[in-house]
Amino acid sequence: MADLLPQRGRGVIVAFLAVSVTHIVADGAGADLVADLTKPLLVPLLLAWVLVATSGRPPSWLAVGLGFAFLGDVALQLPGTLWFLLGMALFLVMQLCYLVGFARLGALRGLRSRPAAVLGWAALWLVLNLVVGPQLGELRWPILFYSVALTAMAAAAVATGDRRIGTGGVLFLVSDLLIGLRAAGAEVPASGVLVMTTYLAAQYLIATGWVDRVSQSTPSVPAR
Repeated sequence: MADLLPQRGRGVIVAFLAVSVTHIVADGAGADLVADLTKPLLVPLLLAWVLVATSGRPPSWLAVGLGFAFLGDVALQLPGTLWFLLGMALFLVMQLCYLVGFARLGALRGLRSRPAAVLGWAALWLVLNLVVGPQLGELRWPILFYSVALTAMAAAAVATGDRRIGTGGVLFLVSDLLIGLRAAGAEVPASGVLVMTTYLAAQYLIATGWVDRVSQSTPSVPAR
């Protein structure tokens, strides 16, 4: 696995990590104002790094996906079921963007070569919805639909063969599972901190792995 702290755009990625830590600590300490102010900065900082690291030519599906993730973060900060559903819809678009992007990175080939893994992911989706779904009330069907895209994204992330992207996809699944458990009324200690820690780690690993993968496949132009 390549260096987890990229060389290009290091100042921007350090800013992302610093704001991430600040947000997580504030969330855990109950400093709601700091947590609320820092959350909308997180994904834009990561997207800014992607733009810097790719010299303004980011993988399009990654950039668009991060844009929808930012909008989803903002929507989920607002109270009420309607905003929760809107946030979930925005993250659904993000999952689909990532899914298409991972397919372009070779995920379909990886999935076709491992049919048992595809069945395993499908079984995981089914079990989680059978266990958690009945406790979700009116959210059961929206989450059932969303979880199809979420699980497919995680499976495709692993199937790219990139450890960072794969780990990021799995962490994203864990993060959203924690949200689902909370929506189902389950008591998860420090759930807010765990959700944001796994979510930010997922986005970081996916973005850095994706940019590195694309940069390795892009031929350099020889100097004259």
